[in-house]
Amino acid sequence: MKYQLGLYEKALPIDLRWEEKFNIAKSAGYDFLEISIDETDQKLGRLDWSQEEINSLISVMEKTNFPIRSMCLSGHRKYPLGSLDEETRAKSIIIAEKAINLAEKLGVRIIQLAGYDVYYENGNAETKKLFEDNLKKIVEIASAKGILLGFETMETEFMDTVSKAMEYVDEINSPYLGLYPDCGNLNNAAIKYNKDILEDIDTGRGKIFAFHIKETVPGKYRDMHFGDGNVDFEKIFKKLHELKVNRFVTEFWYLGEDNYIEIINEQCKFAKDILGKYYNRRDYA
Repeated sequence: MKYQLGLYEKALPIDLRWEEKFNIAKSAGYDFLEISIDETDQKLGRLDWSQEEINSLISVMEKTNFPIRSMCLSGHRKYPLGSLDEETRAKSIIIAEKAINLAEKLGVRIIQLAGYDVYYENGNAETKKLFEDNLKKIVEIASAKGILLGFETMETEFMDTVSKAMEYVDEINSPYLGLYPDCGNLNNAAIKYNKDILEDIDTGRGKIFAFHIKETVPGKYRDMHFGDGNVDFEKIFKKLHELKVNRFVTEFWYLGEDNYIEIINEQCKFAKDILGKYYNRRDYA
């Protein structure tokens, strides 16, 4: 079974040119880059790129023969779909629509949605209802563009397991809404609730578009390298192979290291070595 492996953009220094980012990822052995649209003004500003700016990026992708094929849309953390503030909710819809339009133009197949009703506010029954109502709106927009939306399982109790995410996937019941879980976050949730992580992953059977490969330990959800935590990647990859999940992105962050290229190479090799136990690697035509 073939697979593709992407690199999360935030593993690279923010000030690198796109061509440098693509060449570093390609040289390490990755197949594509996952672009970040986070809550910072700099990243949200990408949603207002002109057609000329978009064409310029596409030209770099063509020059390097290395694509952007997924988007991590974490900007909804600041502007959540379930916010009690009407203006914030309106902005959340605008962000989603702009992200979907940008994805279509760049050739992005999957947008990873942050599984938050709210983040900086206190959640309640109303925020959950508002989240669901606005989720329906953005799924409708995405379906018209042919863009898949996949929930990331997060670090908060609202959606920290696959089974919780599936409640919304089942309710919306669209082929364009599914799952894009984070195995590190799932690992912490499984420990927290004393549940079997593989049983939880199995509840998403047939609805998992891709998977984030991330290392964690209880109480820590980021800024770790593979092998430094307690995620059992081998058993998770074995399960994902059974579920026919063939698309992955390594999620780790550039933390100012001078040897970041060496780290990227090492992280790619770590993921491929374990994936290779269950997947027969073969390049796509």
